[in-house]
Amino acid sequence: MLTIQSNVSLKPYNTFGIDATARYLVEVENEEDIQTLLQLPNAHTSPMLILGGGSNLLLTQDFNGLAVKINLKGIQVVKEDQEHVWVRAGAGENWHGFVMHCVEKGWAGLENLSLIPGTVGAAPMQNIGAYGVEIKDTFDRLEAVQLATGEKHIFTNADCRFGYRDSVFKNEVKGQYIISSVQFKLAKQPTFQVSYGDIQTTLTQMGVKELSIRAVSEAVIKIRRSKLPDPAEIGNAGSFFKNPEIPASQYEALKIQYPAIPGYVINDTTVKVPAGWLIEQNGWKGKRFGSIGVHTRQALVLVNYGGGKGADIQQLAYKIQNSVEEQFGIRLHTEVNFV
Repeated sequence: MLTIQSNVSLKPYNTFGIDATARYLVEVENEEDIQTLLQLPNAHTSPMLILGGGSNLLLTQDFNGLAVKINLKGIQVVKEDQEHVWVRAGAGENWHGFVMHCVEKGWAGLENLSLIPGTVGAAPMQNIGAYGVEIKDTFDRLEAVQLATGEKHIFTNADCRFGYRDSVFKNEVKGQYIISSVQFKLAKQPTFQVSYGDIQTTLTQMGVKELSIRAVSEAVIKIRRSKLPDPAEIGNAGSFFKNPEIPASQYEALKIQYPAIPGYVINDTTVKVPAGWLIEQNGWKGKRFGSIGVHTRQALVLVNYGGGKGADIQQLAYKIQNSVEEQFGIRLHTEVNFV
């Protein structure tokens, strides 16, 4: 039976640690709970906020609606052949925990995505990615319940329309579904992606002689821990901004003015520029404004040192966006969703 709580602090439900209040909160443990939820009188009239791990969320004010915490658990092998295994996980499974399960089993494809905060259900919404790998590379399908009808729908890889930190769930069908489970197609024989970032260097420092799924995962974890603050210690949502993709002609022009500007060629016409570098050039790295600020080791990360307001972090983000655009002619876009 569902328990509806009133006037609940959402501080434990978001990694920024913002102390905003939800008018109502309910936690769903299974698909039956979702159906019961949709029968509630205010399910279709009140605003609804779907909560996974709360790691991609900035609460800028109290939420005058129904917050729904997704707790659906379970990991199972759906099928397998000589080369691949198809694994389904409940939307409420912790993402890093799921990745570690796959690493332990020797299933390859997700090891570069180790230690990313959040839940399995939220991962395809954002098409999370790191170190040359994105969810879309191993994603097979997901199941989701349509809020308006209660019907279950299957979304294939193509249906999700994955883009850079983007999917159909952030656009055409935003707010229309609750994802209940996600299925991945993982490899029994790994193809390692170690050329991106500091992975190869870190593997060498670790003394790794022979590549393995576990070694790559451990290298990624080591890198992330060295660069990114632990939300349990300092409130944050990881990378706050996307790395902008700009026309190659614009990049070449910037290169003349700023010879040190880094860039990663996407194709003949597009170059990706590290947002952290752009922000750091504007002097934001390590800046603190009372209880909020920009992290000392990674300019991409905005932080709440304790007691910070979401609206203040939002305003800081706007100032950073404006300063980068004024200097470089590049408008940064956020990865984090504002509520």
